[in-house]
Amino acid sequence: MLIFSPTTIRSVNPQPLPYLSFSHSISLPLPLTSLPTPSKSPHFPSFHINCIDAAQPFDYESHLKNRYIQSTSLKIAIIGFGNFGQFLSKTFLRHHTLLAHSRTNYADLANHLGVSFYADPHDLFEQHPDVVLLSTSILSTETLLQKLPFQRLRRNTLFVDVLSVKEFPRNLFLKYLPPDFDILCTHPMFGPESGKTSWAGLPFVYDKVRIGDEESRIKRCDKFLDIFEKEGCRMVEMSCMEHDKYAAGSQFVTHTMGRVLEKFGLESSPINTKGYETLLNLVENTKGDSFDLYYGLFMYNQNALEQLERLDMAFESIKKDLFGRLHQVYRKQLFGDNNGEVEKKRSLAQQLLGNGSLTESPLDNVRQDGS
Repeated sequence: MLIFSPTTIRSVNPQPLPYLSFSHSISLPLPLTSLPTPSKSPHFPSFHINCIDAAQPFDYESHLKNRYIQSTSLKIAIIGFGNFGQFLSKTFLRHHTLLAHSRTNYADLANHLGVSFYADPHDLFEQHPDVVLLSTSILSTETLLQKLPFQRLRRNTLFVDVLSVKEFPRNLFLKYLPPDFDILCTHPMFGPESGKTSWAGLPFVYDKVRIGDEESRIKRCDKFLDIFEKEGCRMVEMSCMEHDKYAAGSQFVTHTMGRVLEKFGLESSPINTKGYETLLNLVENTKGDSFDLYYGLFMYNQNALEQLERLDMAFESIKKDLFGRLHQVYRKQLFGDNNGEVEKKRSLAQQLLGNGSLTESPLDNVRQDGS
């Protein structure tokens, strides 16, 4: 702030005064005609300038850095600040501004992380985020979308989901979002356990369902995807339909086997093998997820039921193989090696019938001899 005040100069400099100087080498030229001459006023008035909180010299490098950060950063609003939302936010915060909303009050935790928490979605959307990311449960997604105040957002906002199924949220976005909103469906195929040390090499699936043609909207989508690419994720672009087909055969089967083994009561032992350790890790990774997530994988992926039936058929097939072989062992123990003789007689009877030489099959006698 600058304060101008008149002062009196007691000694007159016979030289003309072309400039009045400010601090930090800032000078303002004043016309000589505007200054009284010493001959007319031996104690002519002048301006004395006091600088309070004067700005420091202009830092061009800091200015460029700030402009670069603003050009590459996004304002991301996370809706659903549970375990997975918190997990993502720790990485997002390195280069982006984060806002959050959730049914549960996570204000203290969010403030500790450096995230602005809003209990009311109206207040959140009035901040005009560039990206709105849904990190809710699969079961609550539709109810949530019906209540969000879209009118408070800019009309080309980018909506992103990170649900474990893809066709279901894609259809909901197309149904409930205004037509001008951009849609990006994604699935980070890792979580707080598998991605706690690094995201390098972990698959990230995405589908650009609806992205506007404007350069700014394309760049915004690319900036969001760059978060995962720069962390070393294996970026996989595929349609939501393809994702659900593959996920039912991998993710759903993985969760199913993990929950089956958990129900089985798998426990560690002093002689664990590498394969057994793998099974223990599978149980550990899956039991941390809620049953709602597992139910959502089953309920909202049309391929899941087929995979469950295939698992059931495979299990029954293995049981039949085991019990079938066990039956043969029991027969040998009970009847000795008569099976070989019976099979010879059966084969002979079939050959005779095939040639038309016998009108009656001796199979009944064979069965009686062998039983």
